[in-house]
Amino acid sequence: MGSSQDAARSKGSRVFDERLTHASERRLEAKEHVFCEGDPRTHVYRIEEGVVAIYKTLFDGRRRIIDFAYPGDYIGLGMIGEHIMSAQATCPGRVRCLSAAALESLAETDASLALKLYKSVCQDLAAARSLLVTVGQRSAIERVAAFLVALRRRTGDGSSDVVTLAMRRSDIADLLGLTIETVSRTLTKLREMDVIDVEQGGTTVRLRDIARLTDLANE
Repeated sequence: MGSSQDAARSKGSRVFDERLTHASERRLEAKEHVFCEGDPRTHVYRIEEGVVAIYKTLFDGRRRIIDFAYPGDYIGLGMIGEHIMSAQATCPGRVRCLSAAALESLAETDASLALKLYKSVCQDLAAARSLLVTVGQRSAIERVAAFLVALRRRTGDGSSDVVTLAMRRSDIADLLGLTIETVSRTLTKLREMDVIDVEQGGTTVRLRDIARLTDLANE
C-alpha cells in the first residue's frame, strides 16, 4: 500500500515538474505588475528571479505592502475568482506562469503538490500575522531589525550573514509602516551600533551581530 502511494506521489511530482518546465516564462522590469487587485485570477506564478512586492491599495490611495515574494515562492494562490491584492516587481526578474485551474486540478490527485501549495498559503498567512504585530506594537528599530532577520531566513540557507535589499527604501517603508527617512535613519543607527554594515551602495547588508539583531527584533 505504501509503495503504491509513494509511486503515485512520485508520478504526480513528475507531472508537476514537467508542467512547470514547460510553463510560459515572463520577464519583468522593475515596477512592472504581475497582476493587479481586481484582475481575474487565471494564473499562479512562481518567482524564478527577482523580488515581487505583494500589496494592497488603501482607501486613501496609499500602498501597504503585505509581503515580499522571493525565488521559489508562489503568488496568486487562492480560491476566489479575482486577485484581492496587487503584485509588483521591485527589480528586474522572471516568473513562471501556471494555469490556476490546471494547477488546482493536479493538486487534487497529487498530495505532495497539495502540501507544497498549502505550505505556501500558510507562509502568506504567517507573514500577514507577523506584519500586524510588527507594525502595531514595535518601535522603528524593532521593525527594521525584524525585517532583516526575516529576510535572512527567507532568502538564505540560515548560515549566511549577508542579505541583499532587492527593493527600494520606499518599499521597505511601505511594508513596515514607516517613512523612508525613518528606515534610512534606523539602518544608520544599526550600523553605528556595529550590528550591521551597509555595502554596495546600500543594496547589501552584512549582519555583523546576528544574535544582537535578533534581540533588537524582540523575537
